[in-house]
Amino acid sequence: MVKFKVSIEVIDVLGDGKCSLGQKPGIIYDYPEDRGKMCPSSFYVLYPWIMVMLSGGSLWDSKDHMTTGCPDYKHQVVYKISRKVVEE
Repeated sequence: MVKFKVSIEVIDVLGDGKCSLGQKPGIIYDYPEDRGKMCPSSFYVLYPWIMVMLSGGSLWDSKDHMTTGCPDYKHQVVYKISRKVVEE
């Protein structure tokens, strides 16, 4: 069975560019190791997509990454969720 490693990268902060929790482009979270470091609201939105990536599912036009945003409508943080195969 193929296993995957998932990472979540902050790629942009819309609005005035200031996330209320201080997230900035370039920050990378590894799942599950950094789960507690992420914004809880963002994690709630990202979790279903993380599970799709871990299970080997594909999303739209790319099999190995996708972008999505947090629920903050004034200062939306944009994330890139990526996966890579982990050798056992």
